[in-house]
Amino acid sequence: MSVTDTQATMESDLDRAVEELKVGAERWAQLPVADRGALFRRVHAAIADVAEEWATTAAEAKHIAPSAPYLGEEWMTGPYGALESAATYARSYEALAAGGSPLDGLDVGTAPGERVAVRVLPRSAQEWVLFNGFQAEVWMAPGVPERQVRDEAGLRAGAVGEYGGVGLVLGAGNISSIAPLDAFYELVAHNRASLVKLNPTFGGLLGVYRRALAPLIEAGVVRIVNGDAAVGGYLTRHSGIDKVHITGSAVTHDAIVWGTGEEAERRRAENDPRLGVPITSELGGVAPVIVVPGRWSAADLRFQAEHVATMRLHNAGHNCVAGQVVVLSADWAQKDAFLAELRRALATTPARDTWYPGADAKVARAAEAHPDAEHAGAGLLTEVAAGDPACTDEYFAPVLAWTQLPGQGAEFLSAAVSFANDSLSGTLGANVLVRPQERRAMGDAFDDAIADLRYGNIAINAWTGMSFLLPGATWGAFPGHTLADVGSGVDVVHNGHLLDRPERTVVTGPFRAFPRSVLHGELSLFPKPPWFGSSRSVTDTGRQLTRYATAPSWGRLVPVLLAAFRS
Repeated sequence: MSVTDTQATMESDLDRAVEELKVGAERWAQLPVADRGALFRRVHAAIADVAEEWATTAAEAKHIAPSAPYLGEEWMTGPYGALESAATYARSYEALAAGGSPLDGLDVGTAPGERVAVRVLPRSAQEWVLFNGFQAEVWMAPGVPERQVRDEAGLRAGAVGEYGGVGLVLGAGNISSIAPLDAFYELVAHNRASLVKLNPTFGGLLGVYRRALAPLIEAGVVRIVNGDAAVGGYLTRHSGIDKVHITGSAVTHDAIVWGTGEEAERRRAENDPRLGVPITSELGGVAPVIVVPGRWSAADLRFQAEHVATMRLHNAGHNCVAGQVVVLSADWAQKDAFLAELRRALATTPARDTWYPGADAKVARAAEAHPDAEHAGAGLLTEVAAGDPACTDEYFAPVLAWTQLPGQGAEFLSAAVSFANDSLSGTLGANVLVRPQERRAMGDAFDDAIADLRYGNIAINAWTGMSFLLPGATWGAFPGHTLADVGSGVDVVHNGHLLDRPERTVVTGPFRAFPRSVLHGELSLFPKPPWFGSSRSVTDTGRQLTRYATAPSWGRLVPVLLAAFRS
């Protein structure tokens, strides 16, 4: 068969898939809300059936050996995340079908700046035990009243009779749950069927995905295909596609919207996008880790250094929320001690290969831009200042930078927030590490500083990677980006309680792990997080956590806790 014939066959197959999705979206529009919830219960069961194959196939795609100590990451960021999402959407549908709201049973409070805050973790007694010491809130925009938040929750999930069309989901190639979760959100929030084009790195997962999402495929609202850039290009220009969603880079987004080279320059000047349909996006960025100075013990320094190293080295650094610039106080007496522990943590975290295409070239580019960078384990550590490439180029690789600003307490935090907002590219995720004593001493000034951080996901004594996996959390850039200046993207995904126009998610965790947390007055029984690079039980914890998510019960929760406490 000639190249021309092969291309024609490919295009014919894609055309047929789009037509099938149109029919499926029309049927979905008429499907009662209760039946939609029941369908997501079947999706949940289908994911459970392929969970082990999903995790192991994702590991193979990343060249992770079965004996690797970090194999459990693939359980947590793959089938576990998908299971939690499917279950949460099912519950939201069930609440709407019963005449209620997806917010029923959730605490709704306030946040700084006249914001409404919806508590999305913990939502149950089991979650309180499982994530003891952690909480998560979705903050709405300033001035939106609680009544409006409640009335508008649900988005289009309860809109029977509304045809949402067919969307194109361009899947990411770094975390295996991203593409399915994006398709879920298109369907639940917008009644839109999805043609999911996988990133080539996850081409081997095609069969797993098709079995996991079989109920949606049989209903005609999801189709999943492999393909290269040519397939993506054909689909973005397809007359049957009503909307595009991409998880990836701003460069790819802009090529889709504006083209490349002279064409892009002309179209930008004329404000004439080549893409004729709406597009939403999650595009990453340069994530800060703000370290508020205080009097830390040796154990505190060691624990939080491991925390920062994990933010950078998880998934070999191929994460859109991998902490990239650590912001320290130049006046912190323990700054050098912290940096020494950070070097040790980077060097002793189990080594892993940079598997994502182009990562080695990015590391080489970072090394060339920073000839004085230290080699720590498999990565680089370098000091930078505002304007450095590390502040504007998301490396997506094991490269960690640090910078220092003057000040202590609220003065330092205010300066660090300004640096993150004004000097770092992107608005997806920011992390803040602060000892409880310093947080209390700052009072309202601390809360106001968090409100001033223009990021769609903020983690206080936690990592924004948690926000990605919490099904009730929102995931996306801070509002305000446009097609012309897309930053970290437009709109959100996940959002299991279907909040309308959320501003951000804020996750808060304990400064210390159990038992030191209790010894220092923090009421948290959470051990060293199993996602830490130094965890000894991440694989067992990931497997047990996924088993728990297939059928949550107190009996299945116990093995998760036992595994986690061996970390």
